[in-house]
Amino acid sequence: MAHPAGEADFGASRLDFDRRLKLEFHGANVTSDAGLLAYRELDDALGLTALAGALLSGGRRGKNTRHVLTGLLRQSVFGRVAGYEDVNDADRLARDPAMRRVVGGHAVAKQAASASQIGRFETEWLASDENSTALADLSGHWIDRVHGRRSLKSIVLDMDSSVSPTYGDQEGTAYNGHFACTCYHPLFVFNQFGDLERCVLRPGNVHSADGWKDVLEPVVARYRAGKMRRYFRADAAFANPEVYEFLEAEGFKYAIRLPANQVLQERIDHLLKRPIGRPPHEVRRYYANFSYRAQSWKAPRRVVAKVEWHPGELYPRIGFIVTNLSRPAQRVVSFYNQRGTCEQWIKEGKNAVKWTRLSCCSFAANAVRLQLHALAYNLANFMRTLALPEAVAHWSLTSLREKLVKIGAKIVAHSRYVTFQMAEVAVPGDMFAEILRLIAQLRAPPSPA
Repeated sequence: MAHPAGEADFGASRLDFDRRLKLEFHGANVTSDAGLLAYRELDDALGLTALAGALLSGGRRGKNTRHVLTGLLRQSVFGRVAGYEDVNDADRLARDPAMRRVVGGHAVAKQAASASQIGRFETEWLASDENSTALADLSGHWIDRVHGRRSLKSIVLDMDSSVSPTYGDQEGTAYNGHFACTCYHPLFVFNQFGDLERCVLRPGNVHSADGWKDVLEPVVARYRAGKMRRYFRADAAFANPEVYEFLEAEGFKYAIRLPANQVLQERIDHLLKRPIGRPPHEVRRYYANFSYRAQSWKAPRRVVAKVEWHPGELYPRIGFIVTNLSRPAQRVVSFYNQRGTCEQWIKEGKNAVKWTRLSCCSFAANAVRLQLHALAYNLANFMRTLALPEAVAHWSLTSLREKLVKIGAKIVAHSRYVTFQMAEVAVPGDMFAEILRLIAQLRAPPSPA
């Protein structure tokens, strides 16, 4: 007897500890990822994949060609949202009823793309010069569309690098002494909502700030015409006069950590003397402002210093920030410290969408995979920031994957419609309905600025 796509003919199995239990595998009738349908609804409400289909270029032309390519992109991105980081998972996902509905088109009646088809799509078609450029820009286009649903009065950009460990003979990998491993060294730019504005894959042995302008300039250009306030934060790796001059010319206010040196420490010498009396039982903080010009700078700039005396420590902790902000020193430090959230977003990307899973031999193919991981991350973050009820708005992307995406469901097909009978575990039916209601509100055109 022929079985539907995804249904295995293994017969029934019984368990020795309880012979009343019978196990059957009917893959066409059940899914473990029914929550992906909510993400597909969000995708449709915002027109994200449709926008990708308009930007990416295909070698073939025809009435149905674009739909097929769009479906392949959905399969790649949504698979990563569900935590399937390897192309090899595509063979099983191709028969999954939730994934088939997400992909749409011919996948609904038959199956989605196989591992070999997805592999060619990612490593050949998307890796072409034209499409790799469009793919790198796609996250920004998605974010611009999402901003239309937000009340955007300011934009804060955080730039940071990270590590993607590698194993085996992969093009562009190298040993990085800072991370003490063989790796790639990607560069990221986030905004204050946690959206990944842009990223780029780099060889493992480059400096943290190498290629910063190629990544940052396209992001800055997208916000150039707006009247919003614009800010930038970064750690000491980006303490470069070229960075300062670029941001000043673009009208950005910035706070960038400045490496300590003898001249800077001499300017706050009065704060580095141990306070008179018994050691404190709580942290004591002191702040200072002064104008400073390094030899490589064309003009002096404001530097804010923070000195912390901690109980039980002989020497103080010292930090310097170069900035063009006019706010008091303590508020400058507080503003800079918020960039720590950027490191949390990078960690979420590693855990939730597995963007360190770059296992192709080709550097170009791994660069494409990083961009696909970035799209998956952004789709998940859009769900978190736009469509979650207040009670669960604090969930991490990993929690969203485990509780919202990983909903088991039985599929019942009728003549005119299909029912997903979803399990109520972490996300009850009323909460799921509320998520769909919030997504429906996003379909309305954005209010005029």
